[in-house]
Amino acid sequence: MDNQRLLLFVALSLVLMLLFSAWQSQNAPVPAEQQATAQNPADPTAPPAAPALPADVPTALPAEGPAVAEASTAPVATAGEYILVETDVLRVELNTAGGEVSRAALLQYPWSLDDPEPVQLLDNRLPNLFIAQSGLVGSGVSAPDHHALYQAEKTEYRLHDGEDSLQVRMHWQGEDGVSVTKTFTFHRDSYVIDVDFAVTSANKPWKGRAYEQLQRTKVAERGQSMLIYTFMGGVVSSEWDPYEKIQFDDMAAWKPEQSYSKGGWVAMLQHYFFSAWIPDADEPVHFYTKALANGRYLIGLSGAEQTVNAGETGHFHSRLFVGPKVQSRLEEIAPNLRLAVDYGVLDILAKPIFWLLDQIHSLVGNWGLAIIFVTLIIKLLFYKLSEASYRSMAKMRQFAPRMMALKERYGDDRQRLSQAMMEIYKKEKINPLGGCLPMLVQIPVFIALYWVLLESVELRQAPFILWIEDLSTKDPYYVLPVIMGLSMYVQQKLNPPPMDPIQQKIMSFLPLIFTAFFAFFPSGLVLYWVVNNLLSIAQQWYITRKIEAQAAGKG
Repeated sequence: MDNQRLLLFVALSLVLMLLFSAWQSQNAPVPAEQQATAQNPADPTAPPAAPALPADVPTALPAEGPAVAEASTAPVATAGEYILVETDVLRVELNTAGGEVSRAALLQYPWSLDDPEPVQLLDNRLPNLFIAQSGLVGSGVSAPDHHALYQAEKTEYRLHDGEDSLQVRMHWQGEDGVSVTKTFTFHRDSYVIDVDFAVTSANKPWKGRAYEQLQRTKVAERGQSMLIYTFMGGVVSSEWDPYEKIQFDDMAAWKPEQSYSKGGWVAMLQHYFFSAWIPDADEPVHFYTKALANGRYLIGLSGAEQTVNAGETGHFHSRLFVGPKVQSRLEEIAPNLRLAVDYGVLDILAKPIFWLLDQIHSLVGNWGLAIIFVTLIIKLLFYKLSEASYRSMAKMRQFAPRMMALKERYGDDRQRLSQAMMEIYKKEKINPLGGCLPMLVQIPVFIALYWVLLESVELRQAPFILWIEDLSTKDPYYVLPVIMGLSMYVQQKLNPPPMDPIQQKIMSFLPLIFTAFFAFFPSGLVLYWVVNNLLSIAQQWYITRKIEAQAAGKG
């Protein structure tokens, strides 16, 4: 296996990966309409179960198509009254029907540089249904579920200067002397909302449990590139698995490995942003998922049953996160929540790479420059490996004319051709695998860096220089993709040419193919490839020139 075959294999693998990712994100099968089933019996002694959805949940929720756009202003639930809450980072609309978090806008994250409207992460309007629900389930006693009607004290709340938090209270009164106060607590510079149920029973003991869930439709994200696939779906973090991804199509049948987990969390993820329910760390919880009718999906958790004696007040507490995947924030909120920044199996490499990128950015103040310096540092760390690879390529290039002469001499006799080539390798002390192995060692590191640049919300709408105003979107003038294509072409000229004519033709087209693909990639990713290619060219040119000078001196 020579270097050209390795390069061809890597290149074609990347192209196939991109094509598969695009197909996967656009052609996932839609589940049947009637897939929702109860996962646990209604026995109060059984592990906490997914609460049954009330009959008034809509049963005809379109997922996509022209009709959806016409209905996009219609909310899914209109029974209650909306309460506006605005902090320094969030604009939230609560619904007195169930105390649902119906809408949440991220005030510090506009849709794009051309559209200053904040990202609407939660929304109960079609087609991008994404809501956070919570409620109580009583055992033989009344309890407000996520469709019970609350009474609110006010319809508008704002976090004013000098205030660190604000509380929104809703009240529910049952027929048997049970009263519930649901309190939302918002904090300054925080995407975490504390949710507390205070249950008071006047006449007799009250027994029940709380549950929290996220419901959404599977609709492509606004502005998401068709060529880049990032995970959208559910996640469960538990004692037995810190980060278990659940595809939408698996939510109908998924069940937890065990009955209870101490702590953990559930989330619905998309590129750059997500929402998660986080119970108290010492609370035993049970996880559940459902696939509802017409493309609606649900993931949630329910806590342990509690008893509130007559005349006393019991509390059920949890936290709701609605915001961006900023790693420094996530690490402080809950264990393993940082894994929502999904680097895949290469997380062990990607985490230190991001740390290095973040540290450099804190010094230079520009994410584009940080990418350049990180790429340079990685190239320096692998300098010796790359040097061995380029030395092998230089020697192969030096003896390329002799190899071509052998091919012409032996024609289609591959056995004699291989024997003659091995004799030259042995005589000239050339290792034909010397250029491959060092490159293979480096591939996981560069793939990890690729995922860091793709997943990091810190690069979203981050400017670089001149015409590049957003490193998370494509180069508007395609300058970087063209430079990348030219750099690939130069690299090919520095490598020994393939002896196979078919391989030669395929390799000659790769710069054009990759230029076309990378034309629609985020400019931050293309910048990394350009810098990496230019550094590789400089290193390879220097080593090749040195080898040729040594050969000329011997001659």
